[in-house]
Amino acid sequence: MISNHLSLVEQHRQDACSISERTAQFLAGGGTIAKLPSPPSNPTPPKRSTKIDPETILKRRKPPITRAERNALRKLAEAL
Repeated sequence: MISNHLSLVEQHRQDACSISERTAQFLAGGGTIAKLPSPPSNPTPPKRSTKIDPETILKRRKPPITRAERNALRKLAEAL
């Protein structure tokens, strides 16, 4: 099978040669290449703050009505 990307490889051959020449110059000039560990692929998220802003208005659910309130509403509805 013939690669569809052959022209793409040939396009980037000059860039690859240029990079290898510059790397050789760097090493000839006394430079060193350090192989470092890669960063984690999925970094841990930052810790959540423990500070609570006093101006923040919390939206809380209203508590459900009690059985006594429900019975009182039924009596009112029946009276109508």
